[in-house]
Amino acid sequence: MRKFLLSFLVISFWFSLTAYAGDVYSEYVPQKSEVVYSKASRGISYIDPNLESTKKTSYYPGYRGANQLIIYTPAFGKRTGTNEFGAEAIVKGNTVVALSGADSLIPEDGIVISGHGSAKNWINKNIIVGTKIYINKDNNTISAFTTSDSYIYGAKECLKEVQEVMDYYIERDPDYDKSKIEDCMKSAENCIKKAEHHPAQVKEYSQLAIEYANKALSMAVPYSANELKGVWIRPTCKTKEDVVYVVSKLADAGINNIFLETYYHGMTIFPSKTMVKYGFIEQNPAFDGLDVLKTFVEEAHKRNIKVNVWFETFYVGNKKPESNKKSILAVSPSWSNLTKATYDSEKPVHCSAEHNGYFLDPANPEVQTFLLQLACEIIYDYRIDGINMDYIRFPQAAVPKYAGSEQNAWGYTRVAREDFKSVQGVDPIELTPQDPCWQTWKDYRRGKITEFVRRLSKICRSNKVTLTAVIFPNKYSALENKHQDWLVWTENDLVDGFTPLFLTCDPVTAADMMRGVIRYKNPKTKLYAGLFIAFMNGSDSDLVRQIHEARKLKIDGFSIFDYAHFQDNYINTLKESITTPTQKTGKKKRRVKNKNKNKNKAKSKKK
Repeated sequence: MRKFLLSFLVISFWFSLTAYAGDVYSEYVPQKSEVVYSKASRGISYIDPNLESTKKTSYYPGYRGANQLIIYTPAFGKRTGTNEFGAEAIVKGNTVVALSGADSLIPEDGIVISGHGSAKNWINKNIIVGTKIYINKDNNTISAFTTSDSYIYGAKECLKEVQEVMDYYIERDPDYDKSKIEDCMKSAENCIKKAEHHPAQVKEYSQLAIEYANKALSMAVPYSANELKGVWIRPTCKTKEDVVYVVSKLADAGINNIFLETYYHGMTIFPSKTMVKYGFIEQNPAFDGLDVLKTFVEEAHKRNIKVNVWFETFYVGNKKPESNKKSILAVSPSWSNLTKATYDSEKPVHCSAEHNGYFLDPANPEVQTFLLQLACEIIYDYRIDGINMDYIRFPQAAVPKYAGSEQNAWGYTRVAREDFKSVQGVDPIELTPQDPCWQTWKDYRRGKITEFVRRLSKICRSNKVTLTAVIFPNKYSALENKHQDWLVWTENDLVDGFTPLFLTCDPVTAADMMRGVIRYKNPKTKLYAGLFIAFMNGSDSDLVRQIHEARKLKIDGFSIFDYAHFQDNYINTLKESITTPTQKTGKKKRRVKNKNKNKNKAKSKKK
């Protein structure tokens, strides 16, 4: 019976693949005119993996385990569900049409190739846009052919994309300046013609065409004065001069907001009276002798850059509490969040799904009071512009559909259990997902996060400080796995904006995630797209594409994660147009001036 089931699953996988993948399962035979630059093959771990077929790796996002190469077809679902630690290629027919990083949309008429570890390296090394894909059913392998046609296809697609972006802005702005863009496009077109007529040099000419097209793309998305242009920063500055360098570099890049990591891993970057009051570490030792927050605020404000304090609310890092006797959980171990399986632990418990990090208990009134006092100290003592709440949630829990997942659910602390029992008459440790009170227990935990947001919101509003939150864009995942009910926050106008991180390099996938947030948020709640491209080492053109998608959806700006990965190639690309006012502004002023001159002339004639 087991063998029969296994055979049935294999047949089902191949049926799903052949039903949707078009030419991908037909053996690829290069044309006589094609030059084959590379061919590489690798075994396939799974096609459309599921709980049954991947028992040992089912707890990984998208069922993709370490070093595995996975094929996802539309039969799997809408998206791959993978995390940011891999690489993905989107295939239509037998041609790679886009490269992504994580949680890609699965095309209705194609597949997604996804890899982690060594499989990720294989994808990065052997697949580009235009690569031809062949999947061999007999030996369960995938082959990637990169040919002269691949390079020409990739170059033409880049050029086509620039034209579409340019047309979008021309239609909406009569003053849109396309002259420099068209010059680059002509150079790209000439290179493509040379590639088509010189087979021996097709790779060189095609790559040159792509460079010209990417240059044109960076100029095609115009400057917008009213959007937030931000960067998340974990400071490493040891001196005032270091801070000045960072802030000056960002000001030159056209950045108008920074999200400065101020309270993280259970420590502050400034000498904190609140931390001392509780017996905790006064200041992160890395910044001894420098008030980093004060220096950043002073230097940023000189350059008209707003400072938002990046605040890791309920997360206190992944160092064992006993490694420092003044760490928060060494001094107050009862503040630790606990799972159902560890509810009686006297020691803090880490979350293996969160880099073995430790979290505080949102249901503990002492925890909430401490965090609010710390936030107040920052607001009252420093002229900050905003607070950006991160880790405003419970730790990552096991996906609810897994058997026994409640054992790895969080929130089973003594304080929470006693509080819940005093109202509902039942200890949540006794509840299972089948109990009528289970939903009430979930709502209780979500409510504790919302309670903190509500209290901090009142403080921020009364002090004219903007309050934003890092949220998970998938509403269901945020609710079920992290008890983050951001829908309630926006419906009740508790936050001024959301800064969700979109963990992908693919603009189509990012746009779909953005639409998911827009669909549910209150129009009053601003949306700033958290772009993860720099962290994932995506191309600078990927960054431009996602900003363009954000513009099309009329959201309020973007922020890049993070400064440590915000290399010069990204900065220089943004400065081409997106973060730098161009001559277009001057053109408008001249038109207004000329209009006024003509009016004055007409008046003089009348006189």
